[in-house]
Amino acid sequence: MTQPTPGTPSLLRAINDRAALHALLERGALTRPEIGALTGLSKPTASQLLARLQEAGLVVLDGIREGLPGRTAEVYRLNPAAAHVAALDVTPAHIDVRVADITGTVIGEHRLPTPGRAAGDVVERVRAALEGAGAPADLRRAVIGVQGALDPGTGRLGYATSKDMPGWHIPDLVPTLSGGLGLQIAVENNVNLVAQAEQAHGVAQGHPDFVLLWADEGLGSALVLGGRLHRGATGGAGEVGYMPAPGAPTAREAGRYANHGYQALTGGPAVLKILRSYGLRGTTPAQAVRNAVQTSQSTGRRADDARAGLRDIAARLAIGLASITSVIDPEIIVLTGGTLLAGGETLRELVEHELHALTIPRPPLLLSTVEGNPVLAGALDLALAATRDEVFGSTVPS
Repeated sequence: MTQPTPGTPSLLRAINDRAALHALLERGALTRPEIGALTGLSKPTASQLLARLQEAGLVVLDGIREGLPGRTAEVYRLNPAAAHVAALDVTPAHIDVRVADITGTVIGEHRLPTPGRAAGDVVERVRAALEGAGAPADLRRAVIGVQGALDPGTGRLGYATSKDMPGWHIPDLVPTLSGGLGLQIAVENNVNLVAQAEQAHGVAQGHPDFVLLWADEGLGSALVLGGRLHRGATGGAGEVGYMPAPGAPTAREAGRYANHGYQALTGGPAVLKILRSYGLRGTTPAQAVRNAVQTSQSTGRRADDARAGLRDIAARLAIGLASITSVIDPEIIVLTGGTLLAGGETLRELVEHELHALTIPRPPLLLSTVEGNPVLAGALDLALAATRDEVFGSTVPS
């Protein structure tokens, strides 16, 4: 279709439509005079705009607002049924799903257990998870967070083994999912999605350059530079678990996807082993760290051992962060994941102290403030942003 000439009536109408839709999204239900005031449109033009958007199914009448004596005004709101999206967090044990309408209102959630599922049924697993969340038939888009990264050059999932993500190591992963499910699919690294949520809702708001470190059973990082997520040529930017680290075996010695580098130094199994050596235990890294923090706040030999164990972990975490900090020079570093959040301010202060002793740049370290499942939050943000651009721009000539 021919591109519109700048300033033509059709393009101006489209610009006005988008402005009105964004106003309704941000402010909720509005009257025609309010929409006119927010967009700078005259009453007749605002009336024509609302008629257009109602006909397109993007806006619905939301009742009457009483004003001065003898005066009423019709109230309009964004039609929540204009589009629906889904966010998924895929792990070896389960798939978590969240479904929302175009306003961002969550209309369904579900967890589908997937332990021991055979490879090859990835489309059916995702379909079952979406159905469990009550996803409507007109679902438009889904963003899926995975442990690994999609290589844009090959279309295959990398930086994760088939044991980590059974069934997901197939050619043309995104086209296979899109075709099998009949909707638009995006596959994104789970830690990148956590950074997306942190940038939109957490302590990274207003910081265009930051690093996020996730530490739990595994280690992962995300880099946001100039306000944009940096994925790297093969999608593997931030896969710091594989990063060589002093005192840890390398890929040459242990094998490409074996336990080596930063993961071997301070991943979940290493944290449990370190704390056990100081007489502290837990069934998970987070529980062990939490026990260590609680013990460190008392007095006596066990408290001294707990503090020493936490300093040991902090020093190891700082080694990897020092390499990242020296290259990236971020404004802030956001700490998240079970191990780091369990350590709270105690572990945060220790890691910051150790990092600042190693590097010339000394960015502040901040604990994540995003509650709930940050992978789902980030995935939902991306799905909604892309869908709103598409739907709100549906009247723009192309």
